[in-house]
Amino acid sequence: MSIRRTTPKLLLGAVLFAAIAGQPGCGYSEDEMQAKIREIDGLKSQLDAEQGRNRKTKSDLEEAKAQIEQLKQQLKAAGVDISKLNANLEEQSKALEDYRRRADQLEAIKKRFEMLREKLQALTKLGLNVTVRNNRMVIQLPGDVLFDLGKETLKKDGQDILLKVAEVVRNDQGLAQRSFQVAGHTDNAPLQGGRFKDNWGLSVMRAREVLAFLVSPNDKGGGGLNPERWSAAGYGDTDPIKPNDTPENKQANRRCELVVLPNVEEMLDLKTLATP
Repeated sequence: MSIRRTTPKLLLGAVLFAAIAGQPGCGYSEDEMQAKIREIDGLKSQLDAEQGRNRKTKSDLEEAKAQIEQLKQQLKAAGVDISKLNANLEEQSKALEDYRRRADQLEAIKKRFEMLREKLQALTKLGLNVTVRNNRMVIQLPGDVLFDLGKETLKKDGQDILLKVAEVVRNDQGLAQRSFQVAGHTDNAPLQGGRFKDNWGLSVMRAREVLAFLVSPNDKGGGGLNPERWSAAGYGDTDPIKPNDTPENKQANRRCELVVLPNVEEMLDLKTLATP
């Protein structure tokens, strides 16, 4: 005969169960009673295992806390201020977030820049050069096509080109709402007589002539652009695009530029966005 080891509580439960089973009208058999006892033993084993895991978790937590405290003491002994370290981590996290935000803003500006450049590509079909100079998007108009040498009166060919430029700008809502500046440029050859004292005067008057033509009403033969969006400036020979050392380079420097003025949010280095 084998003897089952049970706890006092289980033994008491078994005795009560047997007593109840022995009552008249109770239909429990010995096998059913033994099955119930085995079930109770199984549940107790699961409880014991769970309590063991709980004790192990608490022990691991206490050990981890002790290791953290030990590391803190070691850092303190090495002269590391934990509070400052946390502050530095917060500053680095903030700096990273600022960088990500600026990167998103840069990407949005880049997309607007690409859209603007695509709109201006129509002008390249007219033989004009669209580029970025001095942090500005620029439409370059050859001066010798617009004016005779040393003169400020627009030639017929120059007027025809300006009318086509005005049509592109006027018919595109995005371009029509931008601000532009007409910039006059010359080579470094001194003026030979004439009513202009120097190249500054000539460049200013040429820029003024282009501006006046672009903002003149269509019914008067002009470009019909909004004058509130346009201004003019003269640079003389101070901003050449090529060295003034050959006739060809001097011809390139004699030009008028239509400068697309950037909005406030676009005040960044557009060269970083321009593809070669």
